[in-house]
Amino acid sequence: MSRPFDDRTQDRIRIESEAVLTILGRCSDDWILIGSEAIDFEVSAVLDQEKRSNITLFASLAKEKIMIDQRITKRA
Repeated sequence: MSRPFDDRTQDRIRIESEAVLTILGRCSDDWILIGSEAIDFEVSAVLDQEKRSNITLFASLAKEKIMIDQRITKRA
């Protein structure tokens, strides 16, 4: 979710940013965004306060949240 806030001067980053924004746009229409504790952890590790706030805003669009349990930990 942080890709749209990265430097888009490189083609790969620009394309990935557009993909993330497209997916998030579809989530407001007919897709359901699912979050997780793992995503929350990664967002909390973002050092730039403004970037973390923006990512948190995107993450708040999630309608469901996957909690990490022993089954998921074992699978990982």
